[in-house]
Amino acid sequence: MRMRIKGARVLDPGKIDGQKDIIIKDGIIEDIIDPKAVCEDPDITVLDASGMTVVPGLIDIHVHLREPGHEYKETIETGLRAAASGGFTAVCCMPNTKPVNDNSQVTRFIINRAKELGLSKVYPAGAITAGSMGNTLAQIYEMKQAGIVAVTDDGNPVENSNLMRRAMEYCKGLQMPVFVHAEDLSLVDGGSMNEGFFSTFWGIRGIPNAAESVMVLRDIALSELTGAHVHFCHISTRESVEAIRRAKQRGVNVTCETAPHYFTLTDEDVKDYNTHFKMNPPLRSQADRKAVIEGLVDGTIDLIASDHAPHSVVEKDVEFDQAAFGIVGLETSLPLSLKLVSDKILTLETLVDKMAKQPAKMIGMDNDIKKGNPADLTILDLEKTYKIDPATFKSKSRNTPFSGRRVKGCAFATIVDGKVIHQIK
Repeated sequence: MRMRIKGARVLDPGKIDGQKDIIIKDGIIEDIIDPKAVCEDPDITVLDASGMTVVPGLIDIHVHLREPGHEYKETIETGLRAAASGGFTAVCCMPNTKPVNDNSQVTRFIINRAKELGLSKVYPAGAITAGSMGNTLAQIYEMKQAGIVAVTDDGNPVENSNLMRRAMEYCKGLQMPVFVHAEDLSLVDGGSMNEGFFSTFWGIRGIPNAAESVMVLRDIALSELTGAHVHFCHISTRESVEAIRRAKQRGVNVTCETAPHYFTLTDEDVKDYNTHFKMNPPLRSQADRKAVIEGLVDGTIDLIASDHAPHSVVEKDVEFDQAAFGIVGLETSLPLSLKLVSDKILTLETLVDKMAKQPAKMIGMDNDIKKGNPADLTILDLEKTYKIDPATFKSKSRNTPFSGRRVKGCAFATIVDGKVIHQIK
């Protein structure tokens, strides 16, 4: 079966930027041709993408799919349908399932279930420690053999510094990154939102910036000690951005991500005890938001990930301090990030690099738009304007702070191995 994507601008940062047609055969990019070229195959399927932009498939390296164990919040199927709707051809799922993905059996279950569905691809992250309890290392080598691409105890910090050192040394030998959830729980001390004027105003116990940044500094030091690749998840504070900037200048092997809510919202948006604005790390100050944007601009922050964290009303429709941390993000990440382009903060090429190319590099993928590569592509409609409506989400959960927000830009189509898994009709 052959397909021709016709009429679009093809943008692959540093490689292609122009009007091209893409020929796909049996799930592979067969050719990239001039739009005027005549195709002699009368049975070829034509996907009209006039006015659209084709980019390498977007990849979200920080997603919670919840299955196994918490299927009432999300399943692998509903999570991957949300990913496809949001333009993501692949996701990296976190291990805080039940049971925790700390062994090869759970890893294989996740990978096999995703393959059965034939939707977006899944690259699991395994736990650093057994049960993500922070006591002993998990079965990292066996999980690596089964298919994990990174390790993390995301949702739980590894508080034992020596154990974290050993994990880094082990993963360096496996040439696999360690994803860090940077949080000092003693400084969090039961907090529910950013510590500052607004936490005082609402009478909510606050979480200081230092709860994140002191652990960032620790793990920069451990990366420097071990030479391991350390990747910091969901960076939210100006102190963390500056620490990572300085570490990179020294040549330390560190990378980091942020999420759209950290460059879009602040703690001022936390109003009326609305638990859809409760996430971890929390929404920070305006100064922190500006620092995150500066980090995106100067390259300190390597990529954008959603930290898609679905919860049901059971966890969210309660008092603010009792509510679960986290919001869904797969179906809002792209339009919120495209605002950086419309505001002329980032170029589209830079944004695609942070949402497609750098995530691919992180997990050892080659998603270049070139002959012979799998046809994993995202087709962007940069002009469509609409209001975010959680009722239309493919995700099982609706816990978003962006309901009703007017945005511009979406995924017109998502193609995985040459198969159109999402398309706006």
